[in-house]
Amino acid sequence: MIVIDGLTKRFGPFTAVDSISFSVARGEVLGFLGPNGAGKSTTMKMVTGFLSPSAGFAKVCGHDVVSDTLAAQRTIGYLPEGAPAYGDMTPRGFLRFIARIRRLNGTAADKAIEQAVAATELQGVLDQPIDTLSKGFRRRVGLAQAILHNPPVLIMDEPTDGLDPNQKHEVRKLIKRMAADKAIIISTHILEEVDAICSRALIIDRGRVVADGTPAELISRSRYHNAVTLTVEGKLTVASAEMLKALPGVVSMEVLPRGSETVLTLFTARGTATDTVAGDLGLLDAVASVAREQAWVVRGLYGEPGRLDEVFRALTRSDVDDVVLSQSKKSAA
Repeated sequence: MIVIDGLTKRFGPFTAVDSISFSVARGEVLGFLGPNGAGKSTTMKMVTGFLSPSAGFAKVCGHDVVSDTLAAQRTIGYLPEGAPAYGDMTPRGFLRFIARIRRLNGTAADKAIEQAVAATELQGVLDQPIDTLSKGFRRRVGLAQAILHNPPVLIMDEPTDGLDPNQKHEVRKLIKRMAADKAIIISTHILEEVDAICSRALIIDRGRVVADGTPAELISRSRYHNAVTLTVEGKLTVASAEMLKALPGVVSMEVLPRGSETVLTLFTARGTATDTVAGDLGLLDAVASVAREQAWVVRGLYGEPGRLDEVFRALTRSDVDDVVLSQSKKSAA
């Protein structure tokens, strides 16, 4: 439903998006991730027809967004960054205005507005000027206008920005309900959101795709994937720690004091399962066995699935590296 091939955007000598290619099928929720300035919003603006690409193309439901812009935009619900709206309008008036733009009139418009309001829980503020609403409610007004015409494609930039935890939960539930018959792209900085609602995640850095896969596939790239973390009361001797490090399958160990406790993380070869480590015992059971034998007071013991934030940082360190390099050059000069 969304096909992007070699999409590029240059602003003078600066390349904001550099030959991005990917597609999104019906039923997919794609988490679009990247640090600030990576090119996420620019990509979304090109896909929705608000910016013309310097090279490459984007098609939405078979319509080229450059040569057949209006047809493509009719299939899209778009929630841009900041959720802009006319502040002197009320949500009711704004949604009626959007309905007219979307060529919805009479009963069809009334029904569409009613459903969008119910889905985003705007009933209590419908007749209050948008300028007087909280950031969370303004975001929900923006979401309501995006889904008003029941589009087959949804493209949303930070849909839960400014929402409280309960509101975030409700919006995530709404996105999951709509996902079955739509293609959805969500730009977000909230990594927990990827695991909660996305069937796939794409990470870009400096305008280029650096990772594309399911959340589970990306998490499996973490050094914490299949690691085991043990928290014990007090401090362990070097000899005691070495007993854990010597367990079969352990390739490295991290020891961190935390108040009156010690936290040890045992790392396995990335991508290997722990159920064959230490004979018939998994690494988790092997660590528990050592702790029992040594009579340690265990405060916590669990297997690590992996950490998406660590994978994200490892893939998007280029800007940080540039700053460090620039500072080093200045120091040398």
